[in-house]
Amino acid sequence: MFVKSIMIPKHTCYTIGQDAPLKEALALLEDHQIDGIPVLDGDQYAGIITRYGIYENFFLSGKSKEDFLEGTLVKDIAIHQEQYLKGNEIFEKTLLDLKDFPLLAVLGDNRKFLGIVTRFDVLAQFQSAFGTNKSGVRIAFTSVEAEGRIARLAEIAHYFHEHIISLVTFDETDKLVRRIVMKVEKNNNMDKFISRLEKSGFRVLDITED
Repeated sequence: MFVKSIMIPKHTCYTIGQDAPLKEALALLEDHQIDGIPVLDGDQYAGIITRYGIYENFFLSGKSKEDFLEGTLVKDIAIHQEQYLKGNEIFEKTLLDLKDFPLLAVLGDNRKFLGIVTRFDVLAQFQSAFGTNKSGVRIAFTSVEAEGRIARLAEIAHYFHEHIISLVTFDETDKLVRRIVMKVEKNNNMDKFISRLEKSGFRVLDITED
């Protein structure tokens, strides 16, 4: 999955012009209960302003709250001017970039603002990958790292008519054993399915129903 597939497009984003006073930006942030908004110069990206950034700069300014908010422009404290995405990145690589920041802008040619990717949306995709939003039975097991093991797993699941909600593997290294977490819909074949997995060389570590 690419970043552009989870991008919030420009026409649905809250944005603010770079020459707006901070009072306007803070009101926008508070009204919509968001942590940051892109700053634009026309249709070009000029950075991001955050609620935290406004508070931090006010603390360091030595000014009264009113003077600071009315006399300081958005462009004066905007950050992340050179930290942005182009939309063709693999979305999981953005997780580290968003670990300590609420959003990143997605830009086209000539820094044209196209939209944003938020930390919330990236984490939601990881939740989806683990099937956390759908009830079922989560099976954690290990398998010898060998060609055809995932295909064999799929064959067994198909034989028992298992509906796979999610399938995630770990340890993509030179280790001889790979961990696998599969979530399936609950059904009456579960005991037979687990038994067949074990007979086929998959070592079951944990079974959890949610």
